[in-house]
Amino acid sequence: MTALAAFTQDSSQTAAFRPLADAEAVVAPSENVKAVVIGGGTGAPVSIRTLLSMGLETSAVVAMADDGGSTGILRQEADVTPPGDVRKCIAAMAADPTDPLTKAFKYRFAFARNHTLGNLMLSALEDATHSFPEAIAICEDLLRARGHVYPSTLNLVSLVARTRDGRYLEGQAVACHSRTALERVKLRACEPIIPYGPALQAIREADLIVLGPGSLFTSIIPNLLVPGVVDAIRASRGVTLFVCSLADMQGETWGLTAREHVEALMDHGMAGLLDYVLIHSKEPLKPDSLATGLFSAVTGNDPEHTSLSSMTDLEMSGRVRPVRVTYQDVKQLQDEGPVVVTRDLVDPLHPTWHNPVALREAFQGVMRLCRSRQK
Repeated sequence: MTALAAFTQDSSQTAAFRPLADAEAVVAPSENVKAVVIGGGTGAPVSIRTLLSMGLETSAVVAMADDGGSTGILRQEADVTPPGDVRKCIAAMAADPTDPLTKAFKYRFAFARNHTLGNLMLSALEDATHSFPEAIAICEDLLRARGHVYPSTLNLVSLVARTRDGRYLEGQAVACHSRTALERVKLRACEPIIPYGPALQAIREADLIVLGPGSLFTSIIPNLLVPGVVDAIRASRGVTLFVCSLADMQGETWGLTAREHVEALMDHGMAGLLDYVLIHSKEPLKPDSLATGLFSAVTGNDPEHTSLSSMTDLEMSGRVRPVRVTYQDVKQLQDEGPVVVTRDLVDPLHPTWHNPVALREAFQGVMRLCRSRQK
């Protein structure tokens, strides 16, 4: 029992991907369709594995503001580039999730300050090679990764957040556990922040740019704050898709509706750049026109806007709350530009996880919509 407790893995990095193991690709290699996932944390790997299962050439651009847990210790005591989110994305790209090295890469050691082997490897290789990108490349080779992971910047950056009640919070780990939802975030560094060139190139060359799912203000938006990233999205020939979170598990988005999630993205540079928004809803999507393939979403009978102020005390005191969406919110979002797609995306066994099969079907639907709109 002691040995089992000493070596643990993030369950969302293993069990959640099993239904995709035998899925057939829907895009032929000859089509050369490229996707890039922008995010970090535990959310980006969900999109990565889904896109890979579809046969898309998949890259990830990852935020570098993480300062919590194992990554925070390594940043503070070893002065390294944050490895945690990069490690999760590399693991998601591994050719064989059951390979012993891939499994060990994800091991977390309770007896060693809860470090993961992958974090330690990336940090040690960065020191040995004097290059974080080279450290990433070595780990990608070891795990036979089916894509590439790029930090959005190599600068040592930290996150500063302003909450919706006017407080300022320093650091990603503090901000994500705010007692009220965040309103704005920005990056701070001791020197001018320079984007990582290959990350910008991957975005510009992408046919599909997926933001999320994941922590909105601390995993997704920090990438957009790096100079050049939003410009690369604007210059890309691809379409953009935002995958909204299913539920609030951290304070940074406490009580925010799906519409408020999208508006936060727009307030941080994505206004006019979102083509599609994917939102969880139990109600099915109803096509307005089978000929055009365009949709309006039906998400419930409540016409009122649902936000933090309308939640019950029980919901407010809970540790996990669903991200709300109403019909009026969807109509307003679509009036602002993006096509809103709603699906039942919840994993029935893990209510805070996306169902990988449902997410894959939704991604396929978005790709069909893209093609129909291009004709």
